[in-house]
Amino acid sequence: MKARIPVLDLHMHTTVSDGTDTLEALLAHVKAAGIELFSVTDHDAIEGCRHVLAIRTEGDPAFLPGIEFSCRDEEGQYHILGYGYDPDAEAINAVVNKGHAFRMRKVTGRLDFLKERFGYVFTEEDVDRLLSLPNPGKPHIGNLMVQYGYAKTKEEAITEYINQAEFRDQYVRPEDAIQGILKSGGIPVLAHPPYGSGDQLILGEVLENRVKKLMGFGLLGVEAFYSGFTQKLRNGVLALAKQYDLYVTAGSDYHGSNKLIPLGDTGLDGTTEIPAGLTAFLQAIKP
Repeated sequence: MKARIPVLDLHMHTTVSDGTDTLEALLAHVKAAGIELFSVTDHDAIEGCRHVLAIRTEGDPAFLPGIEFSCRDEEGQYHILGYGYDPDAEAINAVVNKGHAFRMRKVTGRLDFLKERFGYVFTEEDVDRLLSLPNPGKPHIGNLMVQYGYAKTKEEAITEYINQAEFRDQYVRPEDAIQGILKSGGIPVLAHPPYGSGDQLILGEVLENRVKKLMGFGLLGVEAFYSGFTQKLRNGVLALAKQYDLYVTAGSDYHGSNKLIPLGDTGLDGTTEIPAGLTAFLQAIKP
């Protein structure tokens, strides 16, 4: 008899990064959704995981510390997930601190760009409020632009204005993220592998070469079940996982009201055959 796979969602964001749920609200929503194993994967941040570990009580869903590093190198952008690491380990905290410093430079750089290119300015009070957030990013600036009437929607603000400012050297490199996760006892996983920067779609040999390169740095898994995947995309990632003996994970990329993605929307429901990589991942983390 096959072992039962718990109802899980290993990719979600809170107000610690660019989600709209507080950690307390997220925990309540996770329980209401019937999720049995979850992970908070805020961008370049682990303080939310520490908080969840502190507020969980007996009977709450199983929790796996997570993170999502925004990475870039000469060949493009990558999102590297980390699972099961020690939140107090020096290695992962060093990468988090580097990523946060890059993030804050990009926020101030984007504000300067909007002022210089378009004449879009914000009050000192609103800028101070923005910079006081734990991990401000493009969605926060986009929401502010909507409030000021500079854009009709957050998506328009990001695609038409904010994305025109590029900071290619202000990102954690993928090898640093992967090594930081590994040295902290965690499992590094490539998030939504076919998706690169913006609307970029990475497939076939290009995707395989990216995965092989990251494996050279120590990558151990791929996110094969994801809310935005078609069956074709999912099958392609699963084939890579099987070919290279990689762990498989599943996540929705829930952001609360910032994205129209419900908790638990991983594509795993209804799967008739559970991939060996997912079973191996669950055995490795021992939920």
